[in-house]
Amino acid sequence: MNPLRYDLQIIASWITPGARILGLGCGEGDLLLWLKKNKQVMERGIEIKESRVVKCIEKGISVLQGDINTEITDYPDQAFDYAICSQTLQQVYDPVSLIQSMLRVAGKCVVSFPNFGHYKIRTQLVATGCAPVTKELPFSWYDTPNIRVLSLRDFENFARQGGFNILKKAAINTKNHQFEGKLVKFLPNLFATYGIFLIGKD
Repeated sequence: MNPLRYDLQIIASWITPGARILGLGCGEGDLLLWLKKNKQVMERGIEIKESRVVKCIEKGISVLQGDINTEITDYPDQAFDYAICSQTLQQVYDPVSLIQSMLRVAGKCVVSFPNFGHYKIRTQLVATGCAPVTKELPFSWYDTPNIRVLSLRDFENFARQGGFNILKKAAINTKNHQFEGKLVKFLPNLFATYGIFLIGKD
């Protein structure tokens, strides 16, 4: 089995064996497959791209093709132990509704995203006056899938305003095509390239 990206390794470490998992924007199913084989979870995925859905099915992952904001509404309350939205939140039109739906269908939720507060992004914007392009955000303003700009601090403020709790968090930097990385403890909003949060109502 191919190794997991570093951020997915952290998410996997937070998941209880045998849990019921909903993967939102699950891509080609790498995390769900790893959890299924190594933690014996019961997995469900939602992915909008047909080519990625085909990859999931080839791997034996239970996946539904569709928009995560729409498809998640079909699941009953607390149908899952965890809902996971990995590096997708910044591409969602209505993140407030999505987070609310995640907290409705699952006891705990994992959200991760690129940190737009990273010092390289700040420096590029100040120095050039143009929308930043980085290794983690390699798109120009006109072709980027990212429609939301948020930092680690933004999400922490959002949690307070939204009335849900941050149960765990990890600020990270990655290298080697994101398969290796390290935790960032010092000024994470400035020096981390990604944030990962485990959230819940309790």
